[in-house]
Amino acid sequence: MKKNKLFVSALVALGVFGTVLTGCSSDNSKSADAAKSDSEKITIVGSTALQPLVEQAAKKYQESNAGADITVQGGGSGTGLSQVQSGAVAIGNSDIFAEAQSGIDADKLVDHKVAVVGMTPVVNKDCGVKNVTMEQLRKIFTGEITNWKELGGKDEAISVVNRAKGSGTRATFESAVLNGQEAVKSQEQDSNGTVQKIVAQTPGAISYLAFSYVDDSLQALSIDGVKPTDENVASNAWKIWSYEHMYTNGKPTGVAKKFLKYMQSPAVQRSLVKKLGYISINDMNVTKDDKGNVTVNQ
Repeated sequence: MKKNKLFVSALVALGVFGTVLTGCSSDNSKSADAAKSDSEKITIVGSTALQPLVEQAAKKYQESNAGADITVQGGGSGTGLSQVQSGAVAIGNSDIFAEAQSGIDADKLVDHKVAVVGMTPVVNKDCGVKNVTMEQLRKIFTGEITNWKELGGKDEAISVVNRAKGSGTRATFESAVLNGQEAVKSQEQDSNGTVQKIVAQTPGAISYLAFSYVDDSLQALSIDGVKPTDENVASNAWKIWSYEHMYTNGKPTGVAKKFLKYMQSPAVQRSLVKKLGYISINDMNVTKDDKGNVTVNQ
């Protein structure tokens, strides 16, 4: 009888020990999965207008989330949208709505608006012009006005620097300024940073930049007496602006989901956005849809 009891006790003990081992194995597995999730690497590409904000936000996010590994690259809005659609990257940055880009199936992408960017025409400081009408600006970029003296400035040829096709900044500018007309053929550049340097160093040059790239080396132009300011963008008195979109292919997960939530948090919207020359999505008094229709917020 004692032998039977001992035998049963041994079986029970083995069962409990096995359960403990199984539990430990399960917990270890969960811990491993959590660690894998926290250390997920993601790549974000696209808009160079949005790039400085995302780079700084990624840096701050990684300081507080040691396992996150976030790579941020430029390339333009068209690249961001095509890369995220193909699944090559986790997030595609864009200055334009996905619906506005040919070859993109917007229904498969999820839009995360993280800021607003104002864009302004900028000129070399030597040209002698600080204000133009919208019609004059259009004529400059369509090649009808070719010398700054026609606008009361220096007797100097106008050198137009355009953005490359696929640039969200270009699409936004042409939509607001050219009224469907074709831009004059001129040199084209891919990034805001490159344009900034060329205009600052080239006599007679004109182009357009995101507010965040405008510094004392350039002259930002007013249009019809309206200055390119955050307040004027927020009310739509300044017409050249766009949302900064971060698109995902379907609903985001893992680090991508957490980082996008961080981008829309007060930590980014109330400090980093303004510090870097962007406008918080929470400060806008108007809303713009993918067709360019603007409505006043209620």
